Amino acid sequence: MKFFIDTANLGDIAEAQALGVLDGVTTNPSLMAKEGITGAENILAHYQKICDLVDGDVSAEVISTDFEGMVEEGEKLAALHPQIVVKLPLIADGIKACKYFSDKGIRTNVTLVFSAGQALLAAKAGATYVSPFIGRLDDISTDGLNLIAEIRQIYDNYAFDTQILAASVRHTMHVIDCAKLGSDVMTGPLSSIKGLLKHPLTDIGLAKFLEDYKKGNQ
Repeated sequence: MKFFIDTANLGDIAEAQALGVLDGVTTNPSLMAKEGITGAENILAHYQKICDLVDGDVSAEVISTDFEGMVEEGEKLAALHPQIVVKLPLIADGIKACKYFSDKGIRTNVTLVFSAGQALLAAKAGATYVSPFIGRLDDISTDGLNLIAEIRQIYDNYAFDTQILAASVRHTMHVIDCAKLGSDVMTGPLSSIKGLLKHPLTDIGLAKFLEDYKKGNQ
C-alpha cells in the first residue's frame, strides 16, 4: 500500500520523506489556508515546493465547480510539474472533467467520494485515483471502512485500473484496516504514519538491550 501524507506543511512532508516510506502528497484549499497559503500564484508556488520535496504524486485540487473552469485550472496545474495529479470533486462536471483529462493522458484524483456508486462513476470516467473519505463517514456513524471493501470488490470485479486512495484517515488503525481491505493508497496526517512505529514491547525490549549492553561494558 502506498503512503501519502495529507497536508500542506512542508516540515511534515520533509519528515515523512526522510522516513523513506512516503509515496506522495495530497492537499486541498483548506490545508493550504491552514498554512497561510492564499492567492492563486502563492498556491501554485507552494505546489512546486511540495513537488521538489517528494518523489511521488502530488494531488493539486481545482476550486472551480463548472466543467470549463475545472479544465482551465486542471491544465494549468498539470503543466506545473510532472508529479501533479489534478484533484476533482465528484460532481457531474467533475466526472466530465475527469473523462476529458483521462482522454488527454492527464492523471486525476476524484475526491469527496462517499458511496460505491460514486466510485464506480469515477472509474468509468478513467480516474487515476478515487478518494473515499472514511473518517468523515465515521463522523456520522457510518462505517467508512465498509465503503473501502465495497469499492475494492467492484473494481476487482471489472478490473478497473483506478486506485483506491483511502482519504480522511484519522489514526493508525485506519491505516492497518485499509491495508487489510486492499486499499491501494492511504492518505493521512504524519501522526497516522508515525503511529505505526509504536509498540510498548519494542520500547521495553530496546531498553533491556541497552541496559544489558551497558552492564557488560562497565
